[in-house]
Amino acid sequence: MNTVPLFSLRQSSSNLCVASIVAGSMVALVALGMTMGCGSSGSMKTPPPSGNTNVTVMVSSTANDQLPEFDVNFQGISLTSQSGKTVSLLSPGMGESAEFMHINGLAEPLVTTSIPQDIYTSATIAPGGMATFVCIALGPVDGQQTLSTAQFNNGVPASAVTVTLPSPITVTGASMGLSLNLQVSQSATVGDCLTPDGFYGFSVTPAFTLAALNLSPSPTNSANGKVMGLDGQITAIGAGNFTISIPDLEGPRPLSVSSGSGTVYQGISNFSGLAVGTFVDLDGAIQSDGSVGATRIAVEDPAAGDVFRGPLIEVVPSVGVLTMHSHQWQGEGVLGLGEGSMDLNFSSSIFQISGQLTNLSSLPFVPSFNAANMVPGQEVYASVASFSFDTARPPATTMTLMPQTIDATVTASSQNGNFTDYTVTLAPYDLFPMLAVQPEQTNVENNPSQVEVYVDGTTQMLNSQALAAGSTLRFYGLVFNDNGTLRMDCAQVSDGVAFQPAAGANVQGKAVAAQTVRRVSPGGTQQVITTVTESH
Repeated sequence: MNTVPLFSLRQSSSNLCVASIVAGSMVALVALGMTMGCGSSGSMKTPPPSGNTNVTVMVSSTANDQLPEFDVNFQGISLTSQSGKTVSLLSPGMGESAEFMHINGLAEPLVTTSIPQDIYTSATIAPGGMATFVCIALGPVDGQQTLSTAQFNNGVPASAVTVTLPSPITVTGASMGLSLNLQVSQSATVGDCLTPDGFYGFSVTPAFTLAALNLSPSPTNSANGKVMGLDGQITAIGAGNFTISIPDLEGPRPLSVSSGSGTVYQGISNFSGLAVGTFVDLDGAIQSDGSVGATRIAVEDPAAGDVFRGPLIEVVPSVGVLTMHSHQWQGEGVLGLGEGSMDLNFSSSIFQISGQLTNLSSLPFVPSFNAANMVPGQEVYASVASFSFDTARPPATTMTLMPQTIDATVTASSQNGNFTDYTVTLAPYDLFPMLAVQPEQTNVENNPSQVEVYVDGTTQMLNSQALAAGSTLRFYGLVFNDNGTLRMDCAQVSDGVAFQPAAGANVQGKAVAAQTVRRVSPGGTQQVITTVTESH
């Protein structure tokens, strides 16, 4: 893959005034009065630190609920210091990529490298290959109820990428982190997802912020080095440690993981239950070398051959069939899978709930997840024994409810035992309200635009916006369908994102995209049509 030209957004730094005082008695100090002024002859820059620092780049995103998937490829990431020196965080040609919607408000490691200690004032990203986002829509087309999954897939010129440093980054110490955060609403212009004959008005202009991340030895949230819900497959295993591959469009991204005496195991008894090929979901803390020290290791299905993770978009209990959009998938059988919508048979599946949140027994309702109450919009982790392109609807061995992020506006609150129950309203394009009423779907919600969010003393509060009526915030946790009412056990609260995407982005013409369209007749029979439009 050819390296594309770089786009750099440079931030200037001001000279610093340095004063020197000769210590001594008060009399001597007054008599000597030895200070250095800030005139033209005395101005000087702070000398840069010396030595090298191990820097881990953590990817994250700030997004509303308009898109279920957003992938970006990287061919290079670099920093430029106040003196004009440039260093590489990701060397040109070493392609990496990340899917950003599953880390909305969270973080996961992208790359770790050693760079000179200095004060850096600008950053550069060389985009590689294609950037992809997906939008889902349901509505009438030509008199028929139509469910459309549109995938915008286009090359990104260097001039379309922006990187903003809120302040200069001082790289110092033995190790530190950098947060590379995709501002999704400023990065995508979303056209009409419900037009089977072509797509217009789509564009991608990735906009990132880059800031220092001070990693804590005992992190409690994604803002200080905690990793939550990281999925991967074990490729090598040692004594108390192993290597996983993280799902990545550029190819598996390796990450070292270690366990300790405090590691909690779920789905297996202990470390000996792990093996090469095992799929894991884990929490942990970023270490100085960029590895993860695991605090929780979950194996949802020890016998899984292939796994899929993403939101449900169709559920038909009468025949035990569902459709999910997989923003991440992994396994031998799914190599070459290029489109994220997946039909599975759940008639014999084992249903379970992620063990990431530990306060389920304290909730003021009974949390459950099963075939009779799962609904479109819920985030699931599905496993199959062996995926085959020759099988139309592979049977899912397990279906696990996973935490997810919703962007919603608070309308009311009340106290319920040790929890505060916040009633929040979702945007119309959120999958819960948009997909709530579909033919043959019998699991329904009373008010799919509304979620009851339960916050207690274990919830990490990362929001600077007030958690009060009228505020829009992002809530991360498990979403249950409790007899028709959506309820979330909330693990983290972050500042919200406006419901409507930011205006002013470039609008391109007809774009390269793939779309899966399900036209549903009044009798409930589905006709599946896949179309591809070309760039113009």
